[in-house]
Amino acid sequence: MIASLSRRALLGLYALLILLPLSLVLTGSFKTTPELFDSPFGLPSTLSLDNFRTVLGEQAMSTALLNSALVAGGGVLLTLTVAVLASYGIARIPGWPGWAIHGFLVLGMAVPAQANMIPQYVLFDRLGLLNSLVGLVLIETVVCLPVAVFILAGFMRTLPPELYEASALDGAGPWQTLRSVVLPLSLPSIAATAIFLVVIQWNDLLYPLLFIQTPEKRTLPLALLDFQGEFLTDYPLLFTGVLVASAPLVVAYVFLQRYFVAGLTAGSVRG
Repeated sequence: MIASLSRRALLGLYALLILLPLSLVLTGSFKTTPELFDSPFGLPSTLSLDNFRTVLGEQAMSTALLNSALVAGGGVLLTLTVAVLASYGIARIPGWPGWAIHGFLVLGMAVPAQANMIPQYVLFDRLGLLNSLVGLVLIETVVCLPVAVFILAGFMRTLPPELYEASALDGAGPWQTLRSVVLPLSLPSIAATAIFLVVIQWNDLLYPLLFIQTPEKRTLPLALLDFQGEFLTDYPLLFTGVLVASAPLVVAYVFLQRYFVAGLTAGSVRG
């Protein structure tokens, strides 16, 4: 009884810690700056949409929204393509060589991003990919590839070897086995990985800050910095920008959450 009450109290405290800043951002986006400072956690006096009109009406935010969609869309597509092919190859290689390749690719997750920044910056400068959305797509792909391989290769290794043998007996080659057998069975895992990657690449501030130099190439996290000044920050507009930037992720998660849950539990039960 006491343990149950303690767990509920901890869950309630955790929910409060999550909901408190969310409520501040949500209600603050409908307030003016004086109203926000007078009553930070109070309800807005009127449901004014002026902040949303200001944010959505700015050309910089519209351009940043499009750039983020291009970078996240291209980065996730390229990451999944490479990760699926690499994971399929790893799953088909028997014995320790497969595990060694898997471990080498996944080892990238153990290297801090800051340790690679200088060589990555020099390399992209020499390749002419600085201040380029294509360069940003490539660097996001490189950074996220170990995570994607870790998830997808782990799932594909759980597929019974008999499936590959039965496909081979039917005369299917490696590509046909991938297309007809492995991809349909891996769809929940691929969808869960895609959602995970979209969140990472959509919210990434570090690499756009390092690789992008002109305003017309900026992504949403960089555009939100415009609302933060050295001596004054427009918090209502900043909160509104955060809501606008988060809306596509929330909508995507609502429509794809069943795939996300299925992907998280895929392979956990073997029949």
